[in-house]
Amino acid sequence: MIAAPAFHKNLFENDLVRYLEVIIRPGDFVPVHTHRWPSVIYVRSTSDFIRRDGEGRVMFDSRKAGAPPKTPAVEWVGPLPPHSIENVGTSEVHLLTVELKDGKI
Repeated sequence: MIAAPAFHKNLFENDLVRYLEVIIRPGDFVPVHTHRWPSVIYVRSTSDFIRRDGEGRVMFDSRKAGAPPKTPAVEWVGPLPPHSIENVGTSEVHLLTVELKDGKI
């Protein structure tokens, strides 16, 4: 929330969970940040994107991963180390994310 507040909106938070809305528009670059907790992500819309590590090396390029998931979709994602995201596609990435603070369901 501190490193990329323009892209992450805190909708709800307590001692157990944090519920975020994430919007990354075409051409947007989300600066380096982390996700220290695992999360369940509801994907409302997606786009081609590149995830880079804290040193700028490509960790994931969606254009090389095959067809994107049909939306809406639900995904489980573990904690993420320092990374940036660049929306290199033509549509908006729109996610609703529930981060599990104790790491358990």
